[in-house]
Amino acid sequence: MSVRESRPWEMPSAGAPEAADTVADRSVAPAGAGRFRFRARAFFREGAIVGAAVFLYFLVRGLIDNRVELAYDNAERIVSFERTVGIFVEADLQARVTDHGWLVDVLNGIYMYGHWPVVVGTLLWVLFWHRSAFPLFRNALLISGAIGLVIFASFPVAPPRFLLDYGFIDTVTDKTNAYRVLQPPGFTNQYAAMPSLHLGWNLLMGIAWATLTTSRWAKALGVAMPILMFAAIVLTANHYIIDGLAGGVIALTGIVAAVALRKRKSGATSSLPSAG
Repeated sequence: MSVRESRPWEMPSAGAPEAADTVADRSVAPAGAGRFRFRARAFFREGAIVGAAVFLYFLVRGLIDNRVELAYDNAERIVSFERTVGIFVEADLQARVTDHGWLVDVLNGIYMYGHWPVVVGTLLWVLFWHRSAFPLFRNALLISGAIGLVIFASFPVAPPRFLLDYGFIDTVTDKTNAYRVLQPPGFTNQYAAMPSLHLGWNLLMGIAWATLTTSRWAKALGVAMPILMFAAIVLTANHYIIDGLAGGVIALTGIVAAVALRKRKSGATSSLPSAG
């Protein structure tokens, strides 16, 4: 197996065959002012696709926020499972952190500002500087989000911050209500702890940075992002450990599916007869 084949999320080098949508875009990409218009069209087209998917994601989450009792029952099931396998340590870990106000502030900041700004910023970076890779990460995001919605609908779970009897503290709301205000109640489901797409989507963005950039610092950032987010989602009592693990598995499933989709499209394109 070649190096290129062992890292399927990397894009073909110049002159190599690509997915049909990428070939078409590059073949008509003009220079100068025309290039700006070309990039603007790409920005609005891809932005509309991702924006519509994100809106649908929050809309569906809000519509299924009506099974509170089941969500608490499922939360207890998760606690019981984690105790059985010996990983129900979230409350103890958080208790050690809350004595250090600066660390709580850092974790809150990572949870609040290290997700959507990172996702949006990374997608823009990939779109404008690594355009051939954009369909892969866009599709991975959409596929993993769709899987997440199915789980949210079929297995609602109350987050740890609602289980006060276990000693959990909602550190984000305790410090500021800004984050809760940024996500209107009508578009959020407070009982969608499983899986954590905070972790899953940050993992996807981390893979993008680790594989597409040539900077060692940026690669290190790509590796660190999902690790820091995992710590943040658990220590702010927004997710259980198992939520983070599930989010990571779903994100990797999304990128594997996106790679398979790209290969299928590339195969279909290469099988078409050439003109003349």
